[in-house]
Formats: sequence, structure tokens, C-alpha cells
Amino acid sequence: MSWHPNDVAKRGNAASVIVAAILLFLVGGFFRSQVLNHQKYALQSETNRLRELPLPAPRGVIFDRNNKVIADNVIGYSVSVLALKEDSLRAVLQRLTGTINITNSQIEQSVRRFRRAPARPTVIIPDASFDVVSVLEEHRSQFPGLIIQSAPRRFYPDGPVVAPFVGYVGEVSEAELAKPAFAEYKAGQQVGKQGLEKEYESVLRGKEGSQFVEVDARGRIVKNGGAKEVNPVAAPDMHTNIDMDLQRFVAKIFGDSLQGGAVAIDPNTGGVLALYSAPSWDGNRFIGGIPAQYWDSLNADPRLPLYNKALQGQYPPGSTWKLATTAIALESGTVKMTDHMPVPCTGGFQYYNRYFRCWDARGHGSLDLKGAIAKSCDVYFYQLGLKLGLAKLVAGGVTIGFQSKAGIDLPEEKRPRFPASTEYFDSKYGKGRWTNSLVLSMAIGQGDNSQTILNMAKFYTALATDGKAARPQILTGKADRVQVMQLSDDQMEQVREALVGVVTSGTAAASAIKGVQLAGKTGTAQSGKFVNGKELNHGWFVGFAPADKPSIVVAVMIEFGGHGTRAAAIASKIIQAYLHVTPIVDMSVEG
Repeated sequence: MSWHPNDVAKRGNAASVIVAAILLFLVGGFFRSQVLNHQKYALQSETNRLRELPLPAPRGVIFDRNNKVIADNVIGYSVSVLALKEDSLRAVLQRLTGTINITNSQIEQSVRRFRRAPARPTVIIPDASFDVVSVLEEHRSQFPGLIIQSAPRRFYPDGPVVAPFVGYVGEVSEAELAKPAFAEYKAGQQVGKQGLEKEYESVLRGKEGSQFVEVDARGRIVKNGGAKEVNPVAAPDMHTNIDMDLQRFVAKIFGDSLQGGAVAIDPNTGGVLALYSAPSWDGNRFIGGIPAQYWDSLNADPRLPLYNKALQGQYPPGSTWKLATTAIALESGTVKMTDHMPVPCTGGFQYYNRYFRCWDARGHGSLDLKGAIAKSCDVYFYQLGLKLGLAKLVAGGVTIGFQSKAGIDLPEEKRPRFPASTEYFDSKYGKGRWTNSLVLSMAIGQGDNSQTILNMAKFYTALATDGKAARPQILTGKADRVQVMQLSDDQMEQVREALVGVVTSGTAAASAIKGVQLAGKTGTAQSGKFVNGKELNHGWFVGFAPADKPSIVVAVMIEFGGHGTRAAAIASKIIQAYLHVTPIVDMSVEG
């Protein structure tokens, strides 16, 4: 078959056009990749060649009011692995089990970290011991993707002593990473979990740095460097109102046998001088992952060490609340400090068909309000509660702040349990079906009234000053005080004199301090726990000193501690330690 010359020419021209188009397309592609997108592909090439290693930033050091360290940073070690795929990570981890002790749970946790952030080195051991690091260094050639870094690790010099308020740090969880507040965080980073560490996380965290290593096509480290290193930026220091000498003293006096809590506050500023919950736990054991045995022991302990009794415990305040009844009655004009009640105390009070007992079965006779406070006479306050009425007593309690949190700058604080109004009783017992017998229990700090130790301390800051309650603050700052009771100067002075009487001649007479007037109130509150048919009551004391110019308010509550005199002895010792004075008598407190 022969082709006409014109057909051959046409076919040749068409082929030339196709070849020219292909060449033009290729040239365009080369121009686009080599010129227009040069930076993009160069960056991609660098990204494939270089892997970023995060450099953790030191957290802010936390100090007490005298510049003593509460939370510090020490050098620690972390072990990570660079892996391209989950399968290769598992393979490395399986080989590592022949060199160091790695549990199945650690392997699965590492895999979860990889899934959350595959571009970052996967942390295997966030807080490796020196012995583990030494062994891995000897076998480093067997694990080319292994990364051993020195990094700042959180350290609490006083461990369990500060745990109730400082909290601890731990690895950011998957649940936290899913929240908008943690948008800037990456898997493997440390974050505040409780206490000050959590409350001020944004201040304490610092800014992470980075360095780079060069890797081959399999993700194995070839050499360090290759890009500019970005140094981490340490967070600023943080200063608190805590007095570490006092905090240590409080922890020591509670020891290993007592359970309960204590709070010490400067009533003029709200500065928290000490806050303790017993028994405590060691935040250092939580760094890098809590050992299973330690975690199980904390959860199995019937004394509930993980439950912060100073902030979260809700306890009937007992007779310490009689000062609220007093303040409400004085402010409303229902009573004066010199008034006696119609029925003298003979050990109890008959109200319709029920007999309400006084704590002292021998009776107190006829007392005025000042004497009733000093002797903690229940019969007097039963009648005072009836004079006030339930609605007025509840409303006054709400105004003072017994239904609200104290407002401390810690995230664990719980709200007390207290009625908002008498509608609460309508809901509980049925509308109009409750009687004024409820007010007898409310008037002496029992019934539907459960307060935190912190909230009772806050209330007594108002009694210690001018009727203004100070918001408790761990971090140093401006005082925040709110008027919660409208009493005259003369009335406030009389109330303080009555509280001095509690210590000089009343229920806390054994807790007097030489050279200093201590004012306060004991309390014995029902716990609902019985042993051999006898109820184990909670023991309370809330007081302040010096009575004429208070510089410290202390609230102590001993769970199942019996009468409040025991709590008074502990509170007195705490105040002695702070004011550097000595007791009149030996008040050693046995556990």
C-alpha cells in the first residue's frame, strides 16, 4: 500500500504537533515544580529528611511567701521512638522488651500516642530512670530510631505536704486534647491535673522548643542537626501566700493517724497561709504515670486520701455555726448579747412531743447570749432559732455565704449544701408540711447544712474583722473582701469577747495561748457513722488570734474525732506556730 505524499505530510505535521505539545507540557511541569513551587517541594523534601524533636519547657517555679520552693524542676529523662508506621512502632517496642522492662499497657499507651501525633516522636517512657537510660545507651545501635532526651521534670520537695493545694502534672489525655481549651497542646505534653498546677496551667506551662534530626527513607536517625534549633522558653515564677513552715507544721501535727483537714487564712487579705487534707498523697509519684500499686493503695484506703477534705468535704458545722445564728439574730434585732431565753437549760428542751437534748446533760442554767456562746448551750440556741424562724435563719445564712463556694483559686472546691430558701423544705417534705422543729437543728449547725472547712474559715474572717469576709487566695494578689453581716462596732466587739470566753472559760479552755488572746468556737457534729452503737462525731474548731487584732484564722475539722476540744487543741498549736508563742499548758495532741 502506497501513501500519497500529501497524506504523509499531514501525518508528519500531526506528529510534530503532538510531540511539541508533550514537550511543552513537560517543560511547563518542570517550570512549575522547579520555579513556581520550588519552596513548597524543597520544604517537603526537608520535612521528609528532617524530623522535629520537641524540647519541653521548664514549668514556672512556685514559691511560698518567703521564697521557699513549693514546686521546682529537676533534670529527668524521656525515651521516645521515631516511627513511620504503627507496625514499625510495635516492632521496635517488641524488640525493646528484650532489653528493658516494658509492659503491655505501656506498649498500648505508646501506640495511642502515635495515633494522636504520628509526626512527633512517640514517647515510650516519659520519666525514665538513670538505670534504664544507661542500658538503652549501651544498646542504642540496635534501635536506630530511639531518642533519649534530658528534659525538665516537675518535682515537689515536700511531696505529700503540699499535694492538697499544689496538685500535680501529668500527660495530656485524649479527652483533654479533644477540648478547644487544649487546641495548642500535642500528645505527650505535660499539663496540670489538679490544684495550682491546673488552675494556673496557662501561666505555668512555658513555651516548647524544638531541634531536628536527619533521617533516612526508613525513618532511622542518620545524624543530629540540619536546621536551626529553637530553645524552649521557661514559664515565669509564681509566688503564693502559703507559709511553708506553717504548712509543714500542720502536716506534722496531723501525722499518719488523724484524718480531716485544716485551713489557715490571713483575715485581712484572704491570703491562704496553709491548707491541708489528711491523709495526703505524694504528687511526685504521679509524674510520668502513676504506678499501679500506688494508685490501688490510694483508692483502697478507707480514709480517702484522694478526697480533699479541706475543699471538698461537706460536713455539718455543728456549734461553730452558732455564730451565724448569733450574727443573724443581732443584725435583725431579735436579741441582744445580754438577753436570756425564757426556758433555762436543764440538759434539754421540750418542743411539742419531742425532747431536744443539750450536749451537756447536766444543763447550763439561765445564760445570756455571751454565756451561751462560751458554754455552747444548745438549749439557748434552740430558742433563739425559734425566735428567728426558719425563713429568716435560712435567708441570713444565704447572705453570709453558706450556700456559695468560698471562691478560692483552686479547681477542686465544692459548693456547700445549704437551702436557698424555705422552698427547699417544701420540695423535700411537701408544701406546708414541714414544721418549725427544723429550725432547732439548723440553729445549732445540724440538719440541712453541710459546709466545707474552707467556707467556715472564710466566715470567721468576717467575725475576726469588720463583718467583711475575705475571699481565700493561694496566689498573691489584691485583697477581695465582701460585707456579709451588718453589725455595729460594739456588736462585733461583743461577739469577739464571747469567742474569747470560749477559750478562757468555755469549751476550749484547755487551748489557751500564753500572752495571746485566742478567740474561737468548738463544734461537735454528727457523722452518721456508728461503732458499737455509738456515733463517731466530727470535731470542729474555728478561731482567730490575736483576738484584738487578728492576723490568722484557723479552721480545723477532725473526722470522727469526737468533741471539738481536740480540734481546738490542734488549731491552738497551729496558731502558736504561726505567731511564735508558747502554750499556757502542754497541749500535745495524740493521734
